[in-house]
Amino acid sequence: MAEKKGKRAELKTKETDASVTDFINSVPDEQKRKDSFAIIEMMKKATGDEPKMWGSAIIGFGNTTYKSPATGREVDWMKIGFSPRKANLSLYIGIGSDEHTESLKKLGKHKTGKGCLYINKLDDIDIKVLEKMIKISAKKKV
Repeated sequence: MAEKKGKRAELKTKETDASVTDFINSVPDEQKRKDSFAIIEMMKKATGDEPKMWGSAIIGFGNTTYKSPATGREVDWMKIGFSPRKANLSLYIGIGSDEHTESLKKLGKHKTGKGCLYINKLDDIDIKVLEKMIKISAKKKV
């Protein structure tokens, strides 16, 4: 049986030219705005890339091609990113891989989901541990 080659998929969430600063300034919660600017600095330092809006609510850094292990489809995606959601700060840093296991134990108050790290505010966690996790994820090949 012939092996299927992955097709390039079109996602609804794509890099845009929208202003990251305007987006962050539109976040109603003052603490989330403050934390968002701090996360931007951490991710800029780790990637060497400027932040870009992805869709209407995600801030991404760098570009990569992500290949779905389930379907083989390839999509253009950010290397790392985050979104200041109403419920929490969602960080897209590849949680679920072994390199973050020990750091998650030391991080502080958080939740994880499929590839995501959820925190309520930076004051709830150890910033140095988060910075280390962001650096590891920024260097990782997707």
